[in-house]
Amino acid sequence: MFTLRSAGRTAACTLALSCLSVAANARDYAFGELKITHPWTRPTPPSAPTAAGYLTIVNRGKSPDRLIGGSTPAAGKLEIHQMSMTGGVMSMRPVAGGLVIPAGGSVSLAPEGFHLMLIGPKHPFRPGEHIPVALTFEHAGTVKLNLEVEQPADTGGAMPGMAMPGGHMDMH
Repeated sequence: MFTLRSAGRTAACTLALSCLSVAANARDYAFGELKITHPWTRPTPPSAPTAAGYLTIVNRGKSPDRLIGGSTPAAGKLEIHQMSMTGGVMSMRPVAGGLVIPAGGSVSLAPEGFHLMLIGPKHPFRPGEHIPVALTFEHAGTVKLNLEVEQPADTGGAMPGMAMPGGHMDMH
């Protein structure tokens, strides 16, 4: 039997579930044909020379676009980099010409791969903080979003490859 009391419970449950789905998607951004999901960065210690930003870019359009640069008021410079390992040596290099986002496809900027390199952070990044960035695309133009500062559970906050027994890092 459906009563006013059960209707109230149903409404409360529906409201709670809708709030959860909004919160789960609150960090996703849509700009025309592009969708950017889960933009984040790690906490940084004081005087850290760099920080890395991660996210996924989905191109729902019929033609490719290209991430060609960006900026942030939280650091001196923002570049698109790629990390690679060769013979126990980690290298991070800027991506020449930008990063192509294929039509109908996606590109993930993630630890141990492509990432945003925030050079010269102006303050330590703390968990829960939001770091504003503006990403520049060849066709979509400038897209403003926030990187949420998160402590990843699997790495203890260290950037992968930074402490490598028997290896070293080459950053150019």
